Amino acid sequence: MKGGISWRLGLALALSGVLAAGLTGYYAYSASRQLLVSAAEQRLVTATRVLVRQLAVGLDGTARDVLMVAGHPGAGRMLLRTDPELVARNETTLAQLFRQMLETHPEYFQMRLMDAANHGLERVRVDRDDIGVTRVQGEDLQEKGHYPYVYEALRLGAGQVYVSRAVINHEVGAHAGHGKPALEVSAPVLDPHGVALGVIVINVDLNGLFGQLAADLPPSLQLYLSNAQGEYLVHPDRSKTFAFDRGQSSLVQDEFPGVRELLVNPPAQDEQTVVTRSEGSDASVQVAAFVRQPATALKAEEDFVLGLSQPLSEVLSESDSLGRMVLRIVAAFSAMAVLLAALLARALTRPLAQIVRAVEGFVGGLRSDELPTDRRDEIGMLARSIEHMQLQISGQFAKLAQKQHELDHLASHDSLTGLQNRRFFMDRLDHALAHARRDQGRLAMLFVDLDGFKEINDSVGHAAGDAVLKALALRLRHLVRESDTVARIGGDEFVILIDQVSDPEDVDVVARKIRDALAEPVQWEGRELRVGASVGVGRFPEHGQDAETLMVAADQAMYRAKSGGGGLICHAEAPPRRLP
Repeated sequence: MKGGISWRLGLALALSGVLAAGLTGYYAYSASRQLLVSAAEQRLVTATRVLVRQLAVGLDGTARDVLMVAGHPGAGRMLLRTDPELVARNETTLAQLFRQMLETHPEYFQMRLMDAANHGLERVRVDRDDIGVTRVQGEDLQEKGHYPYVYEALRLGAGQVYVSRAVINHEVGAHAGHGKPALEVSAPVLDPHGVALGVIVINVDLNGLFGQLAADLPPSLQLYLSNAQGEYLVHPDRSKTFAFDRGQSSLVQDEFPGVRELLVNPPAQDEQTVVTRSEGSDASVQVAAFVRQPATALKAEEDFVLGLSQPLSEVLSESDSLGRMVLRIVAAFSAMAVLLAALLARALTRPLAQIVRAVEGFVGGLRSDELPTDRRDEIGMLARSIEHMQLQISGQFAKLAQKQHELDHLASHDSLTGLQNRRFFMDRLDHALAHARRDQGRLAMLFVDLDGFKEINDSVGHAAGDAVLKALALRLRHLVRESDTVARIGGDEFVILIDQVSDPEDVDVVARKIRDALAEPVQWEGRELRVGASVGVGRFPEHGQDAETLMVAADQAMYRAKSGGGGLICHAEAPPRRLP
């Protein structure tokens, strides 16, 4: 009873220690994961705000470039058309200026000067193409007065800049910018009285602009950009960008539901930030921060929503080392608790544990010497009873093993001669045929029937017949190789499997030895008993491809030898012949 209480007490102590260590480790691990997520969100917010400011700075830089060119004296003089020679020189000067600006700014893929008096006709145009920067002249110049970046800019005053919506550039003859996402930044060219003479337009490569912004970002961060409706303009999956241009819908608020607040309630002047997570399975969840671009001095058709995300799994991967450390601590304290409980249980219940080990070690009737039989209490009585039981079981196991051995021998051997029986022989024959087929080998089977054996049984008696069978079985066993098989399959019928035959003549040699050996007399109670032997020979593969066919072929050959007068050796499917 004390032992049971000790075990329960030790188990309670062990469970208490393991539970305390486990709960402490779990809460420490959970708190660390929350801290990591919070820190990652703050980093994303900071990085997103920096990118938004860089975007604003980039657009402001483009606006300054547009205003600088729009205020260039040559632009106004060329559009006034006062002197043709002066107009030509100004065109050349502006074209060189456009070329230098495109070469300096890889995110620009087109600069143009539009004439307000001729429906927005391009007067000076420089494009970026696949091989570099080129000037477009003559009939390739187009009228663009129907585009917002022309007529909206013509309405602006001095120092004002127009920024278009981000769209896919479908304008014909746009060279490198065709089919790519673009922004048009434009400003009016004014005469001294403030009248708009034309428009300076810079086409900005949106991918190039954001490629520069994302160049210094870690590879694990993903960049997103949408317009004020939430339609993707930049996304890691290119198939989701500008889906509206293809008549499809791909919205940031569908992937990151928290962004809907930015779109519904845009900020007035101060930037507004939202921290959210993407929808999906645990393995694909993204932690993200989005900022909507606040209003600037630029006259933009719509705001931008810019965001950065990082896989939640990567954020939490930093907690793996802490988790492993916590796990080691929990495992150490748990092991200590279990060890103390085990020591207490061992000290209080050692004799019972000794008996348990003895019983567990008693396998297959083996006797164990670990029982505490020298004790004089109830445990000693139990140990001595178990020892007595072990002795009885060991005896029963020994008898059972002996019986099993005898049964196994009887199942595969002839009880009179000790040779293998028919069932065992057929199994060996199947295996030998399988090996011969696989290795393209040869084998032979001899079917032996004794001549004159029935007369000995009838005239001398069955005891004499049994003695003859035993003696002849012993001779057959000595005449063949260890790899060959001899079996008795009937009263006076024997079969011999000769494996791995290299020369058919060797089979005939063995058959003659068997026939001659069986013809030798057998001594029994002072008498000489004689029998003969008729032998049928079947060979694989000539006379059969399987065990049954080969057995039947050899049996038929034996019967031909028998019908030929006995003492003959006949091959399957061959007429009887007497070997010399």
